[in-house]
Amino acid sequence: MKLHISIEQDEDGFFVAEVPALPGCLSQGKTREEALANIREAVEG
Repeated sequence: MKLHISIEQDEDGFFVAEVPALPGCLSQGKTREEALANIREAVEG
C-alpha cells in the first residue's frame, strides 16, 4: 500500500511528517531524512 507523506519544516527548524490518509499520524525529526524514517516507523507499527 502506498501512502502520501507530507513533510514541512516548522518554526523551530524541525521537520514534521504527516500521512493525510491516516488522521493523527504525525512524526518529526531534526532532518527530512529523520522525519521520513520516523513516520515510516509510525505507519508500520
